[in-house]
Amino acid sequence: MSFVDKSPFLVGSSEIIRALDAEITAAARSTAKVLITGESGAGKEITARLVHERSPRRHMPLVTINCAGVPDSLLESELFGHVRGSFTGAYRDKPGLLETANGGTVFMDEVGEMSLRMQALLLRFLETGEIQRVGESREPVRVNVRVICATNRELPARVAAGDFREDLYYRLNVVNLHVPSLRERVEDLPELIEHFMAEFAERHRLPRPTIAEDARQRLLTHQWPGNVRELRNVIERMVVRAHGAIVHIGELPADVRLTPHAGAASTNGNGHAKTTAHESPVSALADAVARELFTRITANRESFWHVVHDAFVARDLTRDTMRRVVRLGLEQCGGNYGLLVEMFHLRKDEQKRLVGFLRKHDCLVSMPVSRPAAVAGTSRTQPTVSVA
Repeated sequence: MSFVDKSPFLVGSSEIIRALDAEITAAARSTAKVLITGESGAGKEITARLVHERSPRRHMPLVTINCAGVPDSLLESELFGHVRGSFTGAYRDKPGLLETANGGTVFMDEVGEMSLRMQALLLRFLETGEIQRVGESREPVRVNVRVICATNRELPARVAAGDFREDLYYRLNVVNLHVPSLRERVEDLPELIEHFMAEFAERHRLPRPTIAEDARQRLLTHQWPGNVRELRNVIERMVVRAHGAIVHIGELPADVRLTPHAGAASTNGNGHAKTTAHESPVSALADAVARELFTRITANRESFWHVVHDAFVARDLTRDTMRRVVRLGLEQCGGNYGLLVEMFHLRKDEQKRLVGFLRKHDCLVSMPVSRPAAVAGTSRTQPTVSVA
C-alpha cells in the first residue's frame, strides 16, 4: 500500500487485498466508527485515509494522531484542547484535534497504548460527541467527527488483562478492517517492488536501478516482519545507493540478506542461527534480525538508541525483535540490567530511561539474576542491579 501526492491507493491485485478494498468502500458509505487492526507497517494509516477519501467527508479535514507518540499528560490537551493558563506552558487558548476536525475525520493510531484514564475520556466523547478543553469551565461543545482507530495490539487480550476497557472496545469496533501482513499476500510483492522502484526513482530524480536475479529472489523470499513499511524503506535505500546500477544480493541490507529458510531458528555454539524443525520462518527471521542488531551493538560498538530505539520508533522494527535483542543481552549479562546498560553503550544514568522505554512498549524482559558470562564491552566489576 502506498500513496503519492496525498492520494492514497492500494497496490496489489491479490484476492485478500481486493477484499480489503471492497470493505473499505463499504465502510466509507457510513459514518460508523472503524477499528483497523493489523501488524505494524502493514498499511493501517493508508486504510484510514482511504476510508476518509471515499466518504462524504472527503472535503473536510482528516486529522491524525499517534496515541503512543504523545505522553499521557499531553494527550488530553492534544485531543480536547486547552485554555490559557490551564497548565505550565499553556500561554494561549488552543483547540484540540477533535475540534479542528469538526465535520471531518480523526484517525487515532495506536489506540491500544492509551492509559485507562484517557480511555475513559475518549469513551465519554464517543457517547456524547461533546468536548471540553482542559481548564475550561463553560459548557462542553458538541462536534461532528468520525473516529477511526487503529492498533497492532490484540485488544480482546488487553481487555481480558484489564488494560483496555471492554465498553470502549465495543464502542470502537463497529466496523472492523483487518489489514493483512505482507506475508499473507506474497503474490503482491512483484507489483509492490516495481511500484516503489518507480516512485523513488522519480522522487529522488535518479535513474531506476536494475535488480539482479539473486537480489530479486531474496526480496521475494524475505519474510518482511516490518511489512510494507520495511519493503518501502529497503527499495528506497536501493534506489538512492545504486544510482541506476545493477543491485546484487550483496547490496541488500543485512536483515534481508540473512533471510533464513523455513525451519531455521535458534543458535549453535557460535551464536549463529541453526535450523530447528519446530520454529516458524517468521520467528527464525526475527531471531536472525535480532542477532544482526545485537552484533552491531556489541561488535561495532553502536548505541542501543541508534540501532534499536530509532528503528522501533520509526516502526521498522517489531516489539518481538526488540525483545529478542534485549534477551540476548540479558543472557550474557546474567539478567542484570546494570550490565546491560554498559553492553548497550549507554551511560550508567540512562538505565532508568532504558527500563522505562522497554516497560512502556511491553518489551521489558525479566529473568533471574545470575553470574554473568564474560561479555565484550562490559565490566564484570559493576555491582548487581536488577529491575524492580
